[in-house]
Amino acid sequence: MILVTGGAGYIGSHACLELLNAGHEVVVLDNFANSSRTSLERVHRITNRRLTVVEGDIRDQAAIEKALKDFGCTAVVHFAGLKAVLDSVKSPLDYYDNNVIGSQRLLQAMQACGVKRIIFSSSATVYGDPKFLPYTEDHPLNPVNPYGRTKLVVEDMLRDQFASDASWSIGILRYFNPIGAHESGLIGEDPKGVPNNLLPFVAQVAVGRRDRLNVWGNDYDTPDGTGVRDYIHVVDLAQGHVAALRSLDNPGCFTVNLGTGRGNSVLEVVRAFEQASGKPIPYDIRPRRSGDIASCYAATDRAAKYLGGWRATRDLDTMCRDHWRWQSQNPNGYDG
Repeated sequence: MILVTGGAGYIGSHACLELLNAGHEVVVLDNFANSSRTSLERVHRITNRRLTVVEGDIRDQAAIEKALKDFGCTAVVHFAGLKAVLDSVKSPLDYYDNNVIGSQRLLQAMQACGVKRIIFSSSATVYGDPKFLPYTEDHPLNPVNPYGRTKLVVEDMLRDQFASDASWSIGILRYFNPIGAHESGLIGEDPKGVPNNLLPFVAQVAVGRRDRLNVWGNDYDTPDGTGVRDYIHVVDLAQGHVAALRSLDNPGCFTVNLGTGRGNSVLEVVRAFEQASGKPIPYDIRPRRSGDIASCYAATDRAAKYLGGWRATRDLDTMCRDHWRWQSQNPNGYDG
């Protein structure tokens, strides 16, 4: 049995689906603050396999211990936490509370229950401004916002725990930019309020929920002047977690990037989404945002090595088509 914290969220729900498809039993711990139970109902509908749902908070150590013991969990996949960069600047204490203290309580609960296998959902934001590209896992770590700093604190906590007890098996996965949705169109990204990321905003413009896209800067040193990012299909990302779980069979602590190794600009994404949706995406060029960087993409060889040859295979057109299928079938997300 695998405990998946935050399993009702965007990435968590896709990971639950892929874990079930791979034959694992899954129990989800989620407080549903930024997610919907409907996502898990749809995971069951797609897979025709049951998963167990426990409503609880990652900061509640007793609740985590109870779930680990009651269901005989042997490993944890840890997604639960807050993830919006701009919100973290406005409310840093909330981010340290959820992301750092929540992770510490989880590890305490795991230690108390003798569960020593964990996959942690980290982020490429731990790298900060690029000293070189692509980002390798050995790139200096210098996050420039509270969200990224909380991820780095948890990474360091995990490394310290392994240094103290080498019988643990720990996988730290640094995500680049997950987009897309399951090909069924039944589960996908459903951000609360104004989307903080590019593709859900573009999708909401295409479906008529928002009027126009703001493109923040067109004077970067990139082919078309707009920011370049490494976009990875959420299903590829989820399958990376299944591969990482297999890599926990032996004690150790590894860190890998989950990305495609390629970058696409904002305007390339807009054009690909227009093609996928058949809808125009009107946009306005705005001044650069403070803290944004020109380009960001992953080195992927280490992931292939540690994750049994796993690589992202879905291209940008597929990501946009799948994201549009989800958004067009669910114009108001899980609420409608």
